[in-house]
Amino acid sequence: MAQVPLHEHHVSSGAKFGPFGGWQMPIEYSAGTIAEHNAVRNMVGIFDVSHMGKVEILGKTAKEFANSILTNDLNRIAPGQAQYSMLCNESGGIVDDLIVYLVDDDEVRIIPNASNAAIVIDALRAAAPDGIEVINNHLVQGIVAVQGPRSWDVMDALGLTNELDYMSFADMKWNDSALTVCRTGYTGEVGFEIVATNDVVVAIWERLLEIGNDFGLLPCGLGARDTLRTEMGYVLHGQDISPEISPLQARTGWAVGWAKPDFAGRETLIAEKERGARRIAWGLLALDRGIPRAHMSVTNGDGDVVGETTSGTFSPTLQKGIALGLLVPGVQLGDEVSVDVRGRRLRCEVVRPPFVDVSVL
Repeated sequence: MAQVPLHEHHVSSGAKFGPFGGWQMPIEYSAGTIAEHNAVRNMVGIFDVSHMGKVEILGKTAKEFANSILTNDLNRIAPGQAQYSMLCNESGGIVDDLIVYLVDDDEVRIIPNASNAAIVIDALRAAAPDGIEVINNHLVQGIVAVQGPRSWDVMDALGLTNELDYMSFADMKWNDSALTVCRTGYTGEVGFEIVATNDVVVAIWERLLEIGNDFGLLPCGLGARDTLRTEMGYVLHGQDISPEISPLQARTGWAVGWAKPDFAGRETLIAEKERGARRIAWGLLALDRGIPRAHMSVTNGDGDVVGETTSGTFSPTLQKGIALGLLVPGVQLGDEVSVDVRGRRLRCEVVRPPFVDVSVL
């Protein structure tokens, strides 16, 4: 298992660890997942997400090249803006979902998922024409996420600008060290992600803990990250999306530039769009006491199997079980279905996420 630059800090903070994407990551700290979750929803929490990939595409046609591979259309955004996109295979499945940061025509930055970073880099390098360089910064840079309603105040106290629109970013300096501040996150709350070299990430984390008491700040692990993202209906690669699940099935087709002449998997996805997806992503809100988990069978009122859950958890905000699942096209919004929770039928309502009303704007 690889270790993030802040590993020893997590150990000293009493974190419980678990494997994730080939990395040993903090799952929760002494306060526990629910307290960390509530801190982000009501105050502010910080996450070490240094396991995520960091990639640079450089060259005179960097933007054009990235746009010919990834699903979303980079012409929709301007330099200094970020965009959710995907890398698909020729079968239309999602190899990875990622955030793309457009610096200019000559430079594009990408944050892929931890376990898929090498796959994305290999795919980009294999397709790159002469004059395009794909740089892997995975091990030399880290990322700290500051998330929650008071993240504005925390960033101000940290001495970093917070005057950024949602899905935008800026390069700046902190104590004479270069870094990038992004108005992005994976919680549904207002937040920022700070990308910097490993030594700077350590210094920023230490400073955040020093000033955090004034804002109700808690360090948060991947447990809270998962409950927060599930409440928003944000997909997780390897569960809700995968090389066997297409953007149309996952309801991420909004991140596909359908009018673009080229992107990986284009012809297959256009054909699927014309005939209709064989399964569609929905949210499931428990009507009884119980917690659905991934890979549980979903049945309708007649007892027919209509799909399977892809993610499931207890929602600290709603105090109910929630899940994401892939269901057959006949299932409709508001239908009652059942999830097989270890042999017990858990009644659920079919809903459209997000499950909670928050705003990233």
